[in-house]
Amino acid sequence: NTVIILTSNLGSDIILNDLEQRRAQGTNELSDEAKHQIDLLLRSKFRPEFLNRLDEIVYYKSLTKDEMRKIVDLQLADLRSRMDEGKHLNLDVTTAAKDYIIDSAYDSVYGARPIKRFIQSRVETLIAKAIIQGRYAEGSTLTVDYDGNALVLK
Repeated sequence: NTVIILTSNLGSDIILNDLEQRRAQGTNELSDEAKHQIDLLLRSKFRPEFLNRLDEIVYYKSLTKDEMRKIVDLQLADLRSRMDEGKHLNLDVTTAAKDYIIDSAYDSVYGARPIKRFIQSRVETLIAKAIIQGRYAEGSTLTVDYDGNALVLK
């Protein structure tokens, strides 16, 4: 057996508009109306013979904050590992800092993709500057926190 997954940006404007409204209502699921509009768009762009060969159409679902937190945790685990291997440094990231990363890095168009770049540019750069300045000795624990304005090291 083989599973083939096809993706398309068809209807992305419908999805973005609908999800913006739905998030305000506390959900990340597409409305039935948006799904209906996308179905109509699919039928207008693809021949019935092609659509009939598809077993299922899965609609986009935006990430929840918990899912975003898991992605941030995975990226930070990678950073922790590199810090431990290279400089034998430990990394602790507060909940406030993680929330700031999630709120700042998430993009409704690109989803979670910017998280890695955000962590590289904001967290890793902050840590690298502190290491270069000699603020932390081997075996130290660096704590990244959010002070209400920016990420800070403690």
